[in-house]
Amino acid sequence: MHPLTYFFILVAFFIGLSRVKRERKNFHVRVFDFVLELKHLFVPGVVIGLILSVASVLLGTYLSIGTIVLMAIFTVLLSGPWTFRWLSPVYIVGLTMIVSLLIPEHTGLTGVLGKWANEARQADLPSLMVLLALLMLAEGYLIWQWGNRGTSPAIVTSKRGQDVGAHFSQKLWVVPLFVLIPGSGLQELFSWWPVLDVHHQSFSFFFVPFSIGFFQRVQGMLPVHSISMTGKRVFFVGIFIALASIAVFFYPAASVFIAGFAILVREFITIRQRLRDDSSSFFFSKRERGLVVLSTIPKSPAEKMGLGVGEVIMKVNGIAISNVQEFYEALQTNRAYCKLEVADVHGEVRFAQRALYDGEHHELGILFVQDYKKRKPAVV
Repeated sequence: MHPLTYFFILVAFFIGLSRVKRERKNFHVRVFDFVLELKHLFVPGVVIGLILSVASVLLGTYLSIGTIVLMAIFTVLLSGPWTFRWLSPVYIVGLTMIVSLLIPEHTGLTGVLGKWANEARQADLPSLMVLLALLMLAEGYLIWQWGNRGTSPAIVTSKRGQDVGAHFSQKLWVVPLFVLIPGSGLQELFSWWPVLDVHHQSFSFFFVPFSIGFFQRVQGMLPVHSISMTGKRVFFVGIFIALASIAVFFYPAASVFIAGFAILVREFITIRQRLRDDSSSFFFSKRERGLVVLSTIPKSPAEKMGLGVGEVIMKVNGIAISNVQEFYEALQTNRAYCKLEVADVHGEVRFAQRALYDGEHHELGILFVQDYKKRKPAVV
């Protein structure tokens, strides 16, 4: 019923199309289909939303319709660049708290708009602070456990003009919450709609689809390590904000300072990761011995052989390789069988092998960085 739900579907759809366009430009093949972002849109956000809904109700938090509308406005505005970079609860809820204090008592608005503006101005700051803490914990967990799944490989240019590999993680999760709003809510339309009476005041449940977006580029280390590290940092900051929100129940004005602090720390985490990644040596780059696996195409023979991102293929059918051409030539020595000597991310050597069928000898589905500028195959 909430219009933001369809808005999130639209944003995820266009982000998926943009990603596929970049992948085709880099590798002349689509790595993931364009519905990848849509697949992650409601999973596992729905389950987390149910947990947060119970927690917020038990903690006695509530939101007015005007406050919900103000958060929806910030959500749409922060989605303007068609990226998930700014769709963090810290920015959406934090800015809502700060702006609610800046709304003048007399806005000149009438009707429904005037009512919403007045409700937003009188927003319950402790409730918003609790909501910010809960959503920030959810954000950290989602990045930690789900942010590294389905990262998109890409070819980027270094400062020296060389082609190197990178991975992009761009996720949008919808976390649906049932929050309490003052009044009878939708009972006027649906007689069966539940209403709670607390201290002679009525509250009803209202559905709000909150968005949690995430964007990170990784080129200096394995995506799973870099993204998980970011998620852990956000999660632990969420714990600190949850503890600090206790002070808001005694000093409501402290919410502005805590929200501002949360915004600064969240931005610091993003900038620190980016600077550290830029200053690190490129993980997915050409090497004297072997080929680094930038990625594998889903459901391809390479994926079925268990090849992972960041592993180094040292030999093909017993022949040492150092570039894509040598890989292809060694693969041709045995058209019916493929045996790869692979060094994993810990440097331990293992063998990956399988029978090859018609049409697979040149379509294993492995993505490399090598020879991209010469327009030789970057995927074999």
